[in-house]
Amino acid sequence: MLEMGMNSAGPGADLIKDTVEATFMADVVDASQKVPVIVDFWAPWCGPCKTLGPMLEDAVRKAQGKVRMAKVDIDQNQRLAQTLVGQGLPLQSIPTVVAFWQGRVADMFQGALPASEIKAFVDRVARLAGDGGIAEALDAAEAQLTEGAAVEAAQAFAVILGKEPENAAAYSGLVRAYVALGDLDQAEAVLNGAPAGISESPELETAFARIELARQAANAGPVGELRAAVSGDPGNSQARFDLALALHSSGDVQGAVDELLELFRRDREWNDGAARTQLFTVFDSMKPQDPIVLSGRRRLSSMIFA
Repeated sequence: MLEMGMNSAGPGADLIKDTVEATFMADVVDASQKVPVIVDFWAPWCGPCKTLGPMLEDAVRKAQGKVRMAKVDIDQNQRLAQTLVGQGLPLQSIPTVVAFWQGRVADMFQGALPASEIKAFVDRVARLAGDGGIAEALDAAEAQLTEGAAVEAAQAFAVILGKEPENAAAYSGLVRAYVALGDLDQAEAVLNGAPAGISESPELETAFARIELARQAANAGPVGELRAAVSGDPGNSQARFDLALALHSSGDVQGAVDELLELFRRDREWNDGAARTQLFTVFDSMKPQDPIVLSGRRRLSSMIFA
């Protein structure tokens, strides 16, 4: 079995911590040499702080390790706060949120903000350090998977997850690599182990669809026989559905979509709308801008709203 090489501490470990005067240099200034650190200056009596803090923590977790967060209770760390004020930080009003990068103040804001603006702030800070080559590594792993080197691709995706445990694209890639290797149980185990924060991401929806289609392919019938059955009885919905599954498993995605659309046109309610459900599974397994997906969705919409 391939080693995933993921951080044993689990996703999100050590991303957010409380810091005090004695550890501020290590937790913030030193740590910011490698990754931006967002510092939340707050106090227990501050109402807006109680709203902002959890929202900021959530945004930091969703940044998938690209930023860290330290929380400073200014009531408990008055000397630290006074020192920072003397260095120019406006801590007379809280909440104050300051981003440090390579030991220097890089960005900041004061007061409570809506979630959208908090996310924009965190995303902006995360970009300060680039992505450490993650995008290039993902492209290389995807190329390996496309070229049929599924074992190498799986190893590459696992290395990425070791660096970014909540990288949805890498999780999806690892699942798809196991599907390509024919190990559907392992693919499903990896998918089920994805962090909750990315469980509903489009990338993991694609991975889930790939598993579903691969399991269907294992039971697909002969294309020739099913095509003959449909030709002999065009109203045989089960035969047409089975033909679509067989066509997809043989690599004829366009043919599968055509048969499913025809089945939907003839009887959209057959088997609790199985044709429409299967179409969405096929679409989810592909890139959104794939011509087959764009055309198929357009044709399906025209039937639904006709």
